[in-house]
Amino acid sequence: MGAKVEFAANDHNPRQVLRFILSGGGTGGHIYPAIAIANELRSRYPEAEFLFVGAKGRMEMEKVPKAGYAIKGLWISGLQRKLTLKNMMFPLKLISSLITAGKIVTKFNPHVVIGTGGFASGPLLKMASRRSIPCVLQEQNSFAGITNKLLAQKAATICVAYDGMEQFFPIDKIVKTGNPVRADLVRPTGNKDAANDFFGLDAQKPTLLVLGGSLGARRINQLIESKLGFFKGFGLQLIWQCGKLYFEEYKKYASENVKVFDFLDRMDMAFSAADIIVSRAGAGSVSELCIVGKPVIFIPSPNVAEDHQTKNAQSLVAKNAAVMVAEKALDPEFEVIFSEVFQSKDRQREMGSNIKKLALPNATKHIVDEIEKLLPR
Repeated sequence: MGAKVEFAANDHNPRQVLRFILSGGGTGGHIYPAIAIANELRSRYPEAEFLFVGAKGRMEMEKVPKAGYAIKGLWISGLQRKLTLKNMMFPLKLISSLITAGKIVTKFNPHVVIGTGGFASGPLLKMASRRSIPCVLQEQNSFAGITNKLLAQKAATICVAYDGMEQFFPIDKIVKTGNPVRADLVRPTGNKDAANDFFGLDAQKPTLLVLGGSLGARRINQLIESKLGFFKGFGLQLIWQCGKLYFEEYKKYASENVKVFDFLDRMDMAFSAADIIVSRAGAGSVSELCIVGKPVIFIPSPNVAEDHQTKNAQSLVAKNAAVMVAEKALDPEFEVIFSEVFQSKDRQREMGSNIKKLALPNATKHIVDEIEKLLPR
């Protein structure tokens, strides 16, 4: 189990099977980057063995097996912002997860461990680093999370998507790679005409794409519901991803000009159809929208750790690559800001051009290049 792999530089056919553990979960923003990294590793090392580690009861326990990978769950969750029974259970969960993670690492004996964020990545990478196994952190946000900051000193490499991350991590460990995105966005297969046909849209009308995340965003849904007449006044048609939690509530608004979805399986088609986009500012969404290169109005979620979505959006606003409206300012500001962007083709072109300049479409390959440097030789 512990024998080292021998292979020449750039040789993707090692004489002995490589083993990788990946951990990322809680949200799609942590899960899909981990899957993208695993897929790229598997394309380079078809005989490699992979194991994912997630948090029991979280969405990774469903999504990872669907992607074709084995996963083990830890009994772990995050700390709540107020005193709750869950918080009182946290020390017990942490100890349990550290013990379980240690057993997983010992039994699987990986050559490299990769963490993309989420509750389970902390205990797993902590135990892997104790065993002197090289660990790679992938920090997606412009403001580092607590877990990654705690793990940084023991990590071999920290892959980031934004400049200025030396305020959180040792500068000699940082590599700016960008965030992994879906392959169909890097190599799009659709065009606007095909996308209009796919959604049943009128090619003569402009299209607004609304994204609140896979589960949905209550405040964005309330906003869109209240502004349907406002959008109609501009002759707009909508692709509205309201999320699985809210679909039953908002599906009644579906019409010829308003297409309501719980989840969009063909994001490439949705992005191709869109002329303007309203979106949350999660790290994965921001990275994808940079590649898409269209005008975006960000409405960051204020209910995330360290308000990192606001910081993600602000990093683009500072480069005139997007605009942002805080949730608390939606009522007085949204119509004014939306009107300004929508009514100025020059502004739209400028925003689309500037956000496109920030794209890092080869992020997954770059991250795996860094992982390769840690493999035994």
